[in-house]
Amino acid sequence: MKRKTIIVTAFITCGILLLNSCASIPKNAKPVENFDVNRYLGAWYEIARFDFRFEKDLDNTSAQYKLDKKGNVMVLNSGYNFVKKKWSKADGLAKFRGDKNIAALKVSFFGPFYSGYNVVALDENYQYALIAGKNLDYLWILSRTTTIPEDIKTKYLKIAEEIGYDTSKLIWVKHDKTDNPYLNEN
Repeated sequence: MKRKTIIVTAFITCGILLLNSCASIPKNAKPVENFDVNRYLGAWYEIARFDFRFEKDLDNTSAQYKLDKKGNVMVLNSGYNFVKKKWSKADGLAKFRGDKNIAALKVSFFGPFYSGYNVVALDENYQYALIAGKNLDYLWILSRTTTIPEDIKTKYLKIAEEIGYDTSKLIWVKHDKTDNPYLNEN
């Protein structure tokens, strides 16, 4: 009887985790529709983010995206750790959670564990993007260059606040190094 209880509990836990990973977007966020992944590919610079342990002490952060043979998005994140004084990188894989014309993806840097990656704002030229993670603890503002126009910044902060993000917690990323050994490696 004890073994059966453990097995049932394990199945219920796995089911909850699976359902949670499928709904990996904040309640008030809506992913971009009519999304063209091919236009999104390439290098992006992190303009701002919520700090979390995987990017702690990093500046000069960037992300590069390209498609694999299955149509999944290969991810290469990199940045300079200003405390350790060295570059670091993380390779990941992003998959669409549904329709490939909707910018709702799940990304993994650690095997079978995925988290939400949702493009919730994107300009028509694919130069600036606002990314919502799985919940209100994850937020990024990205640009094709190391800067962002003030009007886009203001617009994206307003969208983030309407979703429920506390934008006062954003870290504005410093970009002062041009010798990223991982840029354009992906």
